[in-house]
Amino acid sequence: MASEQSKARRRCAECTRPLQHCLCSLIPSLPSRTRVLLLQHPDEAKHALNTARFAAMGLHNAQLIIAETVVELEQYLQLPGYRPCVLFPGEAAQELQAYQGEQLPLLLVVPDGTWRKARKILHCNPLLAALPRVTLPAGLSSRYRLRKAPDENALATVEAVTHALTALEPSVDFSPLLRPFEALIEGQIQAMGAEVYQRNHVDPAD
Repeated sequence: MASEQSKARRRCAECTRPLQHCLCSLIPSLPSRTRVLLLQHPDEAKHALNTARFAAMGLHNAQLIIAETVVELEQYLQLPGYRPCVLFPGEAAQELQAYQGEQLPLLLVVPDGTWRKARKILHCNPLLAALPRVTLPAGLSSRYRLRKAPDENALATVEAVTHALTALEPSVDFSPLLRPFEALIEGQIQAMGAEVYQRNHVDPAD
């Protein structure tokens, strides 16, 4: 019994999921013209729904940094050949558009955490305040059906990255990035049971 419990507590070193529910086989390996820099709040790394890691693992040109304050942020932002910007809403945020011709690709900085914690990352890293802000196209909705977000347009980080890359590089199919996220959702639904899911998470009007 003790060995079974120990095995159940063991986690995959890559996706950090319990070994019995490892999702690595569903994570793609995709190139992108855009560089993605994910800045994850340390509290978010502990959550079961850690989708920033899925995005970082699924993209060749991505990096995940877990920290509230990034000590060497300047060197990450000065990577040659890219235009740094922050994916975060705001009055001055510009909607992402497809690259034109030989336009330099973006270095897309993505704060990962609740809205409050994402704002804390921006506050703790003043260099980010000087960067242009970009935002996703309007009208997007999350596939995460198990939690009511405070904003109906709120997305999981892997969803936000997928939509951002699709807007910037429409000729590339980035939808495989969502495979582990969707499997995670289905696993949670199965664990709670169809009846409980229908009763607590499905709107009768749908």
